[in-house]
Amino acid sequence: MLKRTHYCGEVRAAHVGQEVVVSGWVGSWRDHGGLVFIDVRDRTGPVQAVFNPERNAELHRAAAQLRSEYCLSIRGELTMRPEGMQNPDIPTGEVEIIASELQLHSASEPPPFEVEHPGDLSLDVRLRYRFLDMRRPEIFRVFALRHRALQLTRRYFDENGFIEVETPFLTKSTPEGARDYLVPSRTVPGSFYALPQSPQLFKQILMIGGLDRYFQIVKCFRDEDVRATRQPEFTQIDAEMSFVDEDDVMECTEGLMARLFREVLGKELSLPLPRIEYSDALERYGTDAPDLRFGLEISDVSDVAAQCEFRVFRSAVESGGRVRGICVPGGAKMPRREIDALVEWIKQFGLAGLAWFRLEGGAAQGGVAKFFSEGEIAAMAERLGAEDGALLLFAAAPRRQGQVALTHLRCHLARELGLIPEHRDELCWVVGAPAFEMDPETGQLTFPHHPFTAPVPEDVGLLESDPTAARSRAYDLVLNGVELGGGSIRIADRDLQMQIFKILGYSEDAVEKRFGFFMNALRYGPPPHGGIALGVDRIVACMLGLEDIRETIAFPKTQRGVCMLTGAPSEVSEAQLKELNIRTGR
Repeated sequence: MLKRTHYCGEVRAAHVGQEVVVSGWVGSWRDHGGLVFIDVRDRTGPVQAVFNPERNAELHRAAAQLRSEYCLSIRGELTMRPEGMQNPDIPTGEVEIIASELQLHSASEPPPFEVEHPGDLSLDVRLRYRFLDMRRPEIFRVFALRHRALQLTRRYFDENGFIEVETPFLTKSTPEGARDYLVPSRTVPGSFYALPQSPQLFKQILMIGGLDRYFQIVKCFRDEDVRATRQPEFTQIDAEMSFVDEDDVMECTEGLMARLFREVLGKELSLPLPRIEYSDALERYGTDAPDLRFGLEISDVSDVAAQCEFRVFRSAVESGGRVRGICVPGGAKMPRREIDALVEWIKQFGLAGLAWFRLEGGAAQGGVAKFFSEGEIAAMAERLGAEDGALLLFAAAPRRQGQVALTHLRCHLARELGLIPEHRDELCWVVGAPAFEMDPETGQLTFPHHPFTAPVPEDVGLLESDPTAARSRAYDLVLNGVELGGGSIRIADRDLQMQIFKILGYSEDAVEKRFGFFMNALRYGPPPHGGIALGVDRIVACMLGLEDIRETIAFPKTQRGVCMLTGAPSEVSEAQLKELNIRTGR
């Protein structure tokens, strides 16, 4: 077999005159006046090989039989391309290989799509033929960046005294905010393992065990609806530290992110990262994962709306809702049809529409301007920081509904108006989330993070009287409006942990049944500890500017949780089910 000497995309003018062997797949094939030109491609990119019938007629005939995606190796002398024949669009565009030997490893059926230029092909089709999709150098670059980031992560934690420990995949079902994937046990009939949503309790037990600093790059599993930033199985950077507070964990995490940005992207982060209170993030940006790359902050004008004559605003406030707005600087020039399009666009979030007016020549014009006095217009403009030439947009709705709608509107406007600076990244911490929140569907108390998050010490007294007013010692890391992950200082007091469980509605028997192993560990001198979990798929996607994390995963699932390549999940035989004591409704 011909042994490769160079990757296809690595040969340059400096190698001219050398005999090289490249291996890969046929990209394009061209016959120009008897000369056959073949682009050979591997993970690094393409290089052109030339087959001349005057040099070797038999080799030329063999080359003429090649087609797209045939796998081969080519030996030949690397030369400069003739004057005027260079291709400046590719790194190897100055050179070509004058072929002297060809070895065909395997043929290929006609591919279902053009591998190098799939065009608008859906991601689902690409995933069905992922083995072809991966042959594109741009896909390789995604996985190369991911590899680089993970290697740097391991090195960083090692340098900072962390120990890598693997925790179990077959474990006990414990509530962490999503449904578990269950695995039936053959040896204990009627019993099930759960695939871990995170290594949460194990890493806390490692701290109780004295390991002091732990990390792991780990697969986690959550049976929840798939969307652009979620997959049923995902990879996270997991870390835990003893004898620390929030500042220590955040500082350590910032060091990791600075290393990744510097050595992967060549960018320097300004540390420490800004911290935003959870309540402030909701007020200014409508979300606990704010995008700080642009302005368009949200402002509340409910107090003005409550006194105005515009019935839509006044009724919204009287019914317990809020009136909030966004100022679009220079937006007064926006054509009416574009404003009307925004009014229709916002309806997908359950709003009846948007109220609006322009500030032009020192006065309010258009939209709902006629319903307000000069004083009310001035008060709302001041609240939104609006100057002449601005467009003011308002939503009157229940608190949560309006919050969601304006969050999406803010980001939609930024994209449509080109307000997001290219190549700019903004990281921040969102801190002080509530320890508990009310589930709007069930009316039951639940936890924004997980039930092992410690409350702020001065708020412990609120746990019995007003638990939703208590703040947690949690912190989320946000990049460009995407939550990369989060963590918290954990509860290291058994009595407090039991109190939290009781607030959530667990009886002592239920706690013993589901968490007995962990509660027992808390009896034996647990240290103060905290940690964080960061989504690898999200980090890589944000670094590359990809909107869908499936692009960063070798074999991801669809929105229905299906693997397009293998067809999983799939049925199994009756014999397998019988062995596991399972009967289905088939």
